[in-house]
Amino acid sequence: MLLYIDISAFSYAIPLIAGVAVGIGSWLFLRFRKAKQKVSKTLGIDENAGKEVEDDIVINDETEKLAIDENADKKVEDDAVIKD
Repeated sequence: MLLYIDISAFSYAIPLIAGVAVGIGSWLFLRFRKAKQKVSKTLGIDENAGKEVEDDIVINDETEKLAIDENADKKVEDDAVIKD
């Protein structure tokens, strides 16, 4: 027995199938991340062990702040000239 599927009905099925696929993919991704974290914690693996952390930039001097502000203003002016 053959069933007839109308094209307009199928146009509703495509977003439905895509939505289900995205939902299942999201769920699998979240489950994988939780399982990976649990295994890493159990085995004592730190995923941030090999990463380098840069120092924070701290500006204490008013002249340095003014110099940075002036450079920012100059950059804005340069951009305005380029756009004209």
